[in-house]
Amino acid sequence: MKILKLKQLLKLILINITQNKVRTFLTTLGVIVGTATIFLVIAIGKGGEAQVNEQYSKLNVGTIMVMPAMRGKVADPLTKKDAQLFLESENIAQAFPVLSGSGDINYNNFSTNASYTAIQPEFQGNNNLIVQQGRALDEEDENQENKCAVIGAGLADTLTDGNPSEILGQSLRINQRKFEVVGIYNRIGDSGSGMSYDDTAFVPYSVGEKYLLGTRANPTITVLATDLDTVQLAIEDITATLNENHRAGGADQFRIMDAGSRLASAQESAKTMSLLLLAVAVVVLIVSGIGIMNVMFVTVKERTKEIGTLKAIGAKKQEVLNQFLIEAVMISLAGGVIGVMAGFLTLPVLAHFELAALSSLSGVLLGLTFSVVTGVFFGFYPAWKAADLSPLEALRYE
Repeated sequence: MKILKLKQLLKLILINITQNKVRTFLTTLGVIVGTATIFLVIAIGKGGEAQVNEQYSKLNVGTIMVMPAMRGKVADPLTKKDAQLFLESENIAQAFPVLSGSGDINYNNFSTNASYTAIQPEFQGNNNLIVQQGRALDEEDENQENKCAVIGAGLADTLTDGNPSEILGQSLRINQRKFEVVGIYNRIGDSGSGMSYDDTAFVPYSVGEKYLLGTRANPTITVLATDLDTVQLAIEDITATLNENHRAGGADQFRIMDAGSRLASAQESAKTMSLLLLAVAVVVLIVSGIGIMNVMFVTVKERTKEIGTLKAIGAKKQEVLNQFLIEAVMISLAGGVIGVMAGFLTLPVLAHFELAALSSLSGVLLGLTFSVVTGVFFGFYPAWKAADLSPLEALRYE
């Protein structure tokens, strides 16, 4: 005959839990923190991956950047002619030089130190620079050396204190040179080249070379492969061209980066960070599991006589084992549920501090699974010790 039916078993467990509220709360607290940490780590990881994908979604992954390996130490720098030579490859659709610098940009007596870039009109389409207001740079600007500029949305906000429309058609000064603002680009995020296009002023290449950077400036060259499958072949062609035409150091003095590799690298970094944080969360749960084990040991000690009585009236070893094991699982599961709820409540706080985090079913399930596993794993040994007590020893225990 079963001495302890399930209903009676649960009743005993609940009585023990309610009679030791503080101890149960402190035990559960570790599980709450551990589960919430796992939930938030998964959420932050997914938020980071989504953020990376969003940033690079506007970037053409067929883009290849060719630039000096070490600034100022190139024996035989790139020229506009290199861009023309790259176009001889059947794997390259477009290539154009880009000159970049930084300095004082002044509008309406407000100055900021920002980047400026001299580009050819084709650069805009191939880097997803879409005009939000005004117009883009065109061939006429390039050929007639019009002193005009199109600026990124971030720079427009900075110069106008959040009212970008007012700068359109007005003049700004880049290193004391006067330019008319003819357009403002949409926000684009990470450009893939290590600089923020959103905070940059763009001018025609011929004008930037003549008035801002000089003919001795070292350009970078932006190359667009014919399609994604030819990116590696295009890189090989670029390398061969540089070796052939830059005999003082060849291709080794230049760095060739493709946007696809940069995207893959960023995604891999986000996943690595997620795994690292997950490992920290697992450690927290293990520590909380040790806490559960300690509490269960204390419970066994305090209830030794009760165990002896149960066994004396016929309770089986399995029934005593179940009682303590279920108690450990209930504590850890309750902690897991509260931990997940705490995780959901924390998401708005992370959003307030502009930390990307996305809730997910996998985060909920992983948090609850780890909390239950922790309860079973660390609750088993104390439960087994309780079940293994002999009735006589238990009844004699003081």
